[in-house]
Amino acid sequence: MTATEQALDIARIAARAAVDKKALDPVAFDVSERLAITDIFLIVAATNERQVGAVVDGIEEALLKAGVKAVRREGDREKRWVLLDFLDVVVHVQHTEERALYALERLWKDCPRLDLGNLDVAPEPAAE
Repeated sequence: MTATEQALDIARIAARAAVDKKALDPVAFDVSERLAITDIFLIVAATNERQVGAVVDGIEEALLKAGVKAVRREGDREKRWVLLDFLDVVVHVQHTEERALYALERLWKDCPRLDLGNLDVAPEPAAE
């Protein structure tokens, strides 16, 4: 089983929102073969606690506009590693120090890495 298109769309919206808030190095893994609870892990980093909070808020706002709401939010008090659970996608927003320490990319390296598209260029606004 592989990640659904819906899960991939959610991950791309979340990654785009994270980059818009200056998150670093977004990476997504298809964990559907290893975990029954979710399809995709999206991992992003931020350089300080305030930025972690801004990235988390940006992701939630963007996905809410797309009709997707987080069912769980953990780690928000410390803002060192915040986990957002959107069921099909789990987003890890980590302080750069936590990201280096816990090395989630190394733990999930056996899972397929997903293409998030070009996150350097903002999407074109829809024509009216």
